[in-house]
Amino acid sequence: MLLSLLQKSKTLLGVKTESSTPENVVQNDTSIEPSLEATILNKVPPIIDEEELLRRDEELKETIYDYIRNIRDPEKPATLEDLNVVYEDGVMIKQSTEDDVRVLRIEFNPTVPHCSLATLIGLCIRIKLERSLVDKFKLDIYIKKGTHSTEEEINKQINDKERIAAAMENPDLRDLVEGCIQEGD
Repeated sequence: MLLSLLQKSKTLLGVKTESSTPENVVQNDTSIEPSLEATILNKVPPIIDEEELLRRDEELKETIYDYIRNIRDPEKPATLEDLNVVYEDGVMIKQSTEDDVRVLRIEFNPTVPHCSLATLIGLCIRIKLERSLVDKFKLDIYIKKGTHSTEEEINKQINDKERIAAAMENPDLRDLVEGCIQEGD
């Protein structure tokens, strides 16, 4: 039966086989790639082509942007998208880690170089994405280079798990974050 499945798969893929027996048993056929044969035999999904990966990355970028664009600014009655704090090109999919974890880099642009709420904005982006994404991801959130006077310090804060956890333990700060990331009516 397994050989029959392999034979059908080869036929569908246009691979010629030789058969010397009435049961159409596949002989030593080197016209099929070993990795493809292993994929068929082990029922492992085939390797996805580059175009498919690019399409999936583009869809993921759009989804992530949709999650963060409607976060409300902590002090203005507008969304981060309205204020051009987040933008589509600021969402990047990076090469996966050795553990096959997708790496997402989110870049945002504070409204002014001395924005006192840039850390809070980064925290809102992180919490919103951590709650929204179902797959395992590594999030790297950064202020756009050259757009804030203390960008290195803020980047360090919003990418430190312990600082994030401590910030979310503060009830006032947690309420402020919840108010910013809450879905609009």
